[in-house]
Amino acid sequence: MKKRFIPALIFLASTFYAFASKPNIIYIMTDQQSANAMSCASNANLSTPNMDRLAQHGVRFTNAYCAMPLSGPSRSAMFTGYTPSATGMQENETPLPDSLRTRTLGNLMEQAGYDNGYSGKWHVNTNSLPADTAFGFRNLHGHNDIGLAEAAIEFMREDHGDKPMFLVASFDNPHNICEWARGQKLPFTEVKDAPIDSCPNLPANFNLNPYDADILRWEREKSYRLYPSKAYTPDDWRRYRNAYFRLVEHIDGEIGKIVDEIDRQNLWDNSVIIFTSDHGDGQGAHQWNQKTALWDEIVNVPMIVCLPKGKNAGAVSEVLVNNGIDLMPTVLDYAGAGIPSWCKGISYRYAAENPSVDNRNDYIVVETNFAQTGGTRGWAVRTPQYKYVLYEAGKNREMLFDMENDHLEQTNLAIESRYKDELIKHRQMLRQWMDENLIGEQYPSTRFIPIN
Repeated sequence: MKKRFIPALIFLASTFYAFASKPNIIYIMTDQQSANAMSCASNANLSTPNMDRLAQHGVRFTNAYCAMPLSGPSRSAMFTGYTPSATGMQENETPLPDSLRTRTLGNLMEQAGYDNGYSGKWHVNTNSLPADTAFGFRNLHGHNDIGLAEAAIEFMREDHGDKPMFLVASFDNPHNICEWARGQKLPFTEVKDAPIDSCPNLPANFNLNPYDADILRWEREKSYRLYPSKAYTPDDWRRYRNAYFRLVEHIDGEIGKIVDEIDRQNLWDNSVIIFTSDHGDGQGAHQWNQKTALWDEIVNVPMIVCLPKGKNAGAVSEVLVNNGIDLMPTVLDYAGAGIPSWCKGISYRYAAENPSVDNRNDYIVVETNFAQTGGTRGWAVRTPQYKYVLYEAGKNREMLFDMENDHLEQTNLAIESRYKDELIKHRQMLRQWMDENLIGEQYPSTRFIPIN
């Protein structure tokens, strides 16, 4: 009896230690927030003290990009580990394939011994989690910013027993800018009209370049509902930017409630806290509102990783990160769980713990699909210095930007012969990515990419 009892105690003790040594993981996400829409990113047009608090506690990644600049596809990459092309989830309305429904990030974290709670917007593909318990998560609060933070805090205060917690707090705003642009009532907050002289000025990259991809103008004209900005005056754009930044400030206040609770419980010591967004917004840059296009305001997203005990607090990293497909391997890495073979991304744990490290990725790819308008597809290849953009149709469908010297993407280098070698190199990277990711495509990558 004694001999059997001792191994059992050892097993229980080792199990308890394994759970106790695992960090809590808190994933805070906004919707439609650009990387530059934070005051800690040196944006004087708004104040985000709570996002700034996270940056003070963590590592801010300046080169984090979404998998696809549309909510459903972007989130599908986060919670499945697959690129949107690989799953066919390139539209908001596309349901999760049956083969993936029991192996999402939530399912895997549940198997790793975590107590999982999800508060807020899901959108893979239903707006809220479809049941009280779904995809490995307990449904704490549906798609509604009102009461979302409070539901998350209630979960944080629960007795989780011996299990660490994995909490997702997923806010809808500043997505309400879409309703604002259409003159609709905002679902979760209000934005007061402001005198034009107190609205932000136009961005430095407001004017269109004659060598920009002309398919974007066609797409904008195709759907007035999505892009009601064709007749905007400069003052209209300033009002748009004011509304957008006020919505970011509003959601910063909601995030502050969760950060306050992290303070109260001193969860900084034993938690990994990740803050990001599913994609950004045009903000009037290149005279674009909303998402889907591949300008940096839209595809470059905020990402802050706070490590236990404040390691590397306040650091800034320029490492390339795909915040979609890189999420699953990162969270599983911190959970001490195996990373599935299907994951296309790379854990950014090492980059967060070593912020001075050089790029672990030679390049990352963002894809897009204007499914709600013309169905135009496009891709962006981001390397440490350059960004190559390709749309499948139209004039100037190839664009190349020097992101070190032209981060506002105002000069298309693809039209200059002296950058031919860089153009070819980036085409080859995209061809490799397409061959690996466009599963089931009827045509090879040469359908899209110009021949050298």
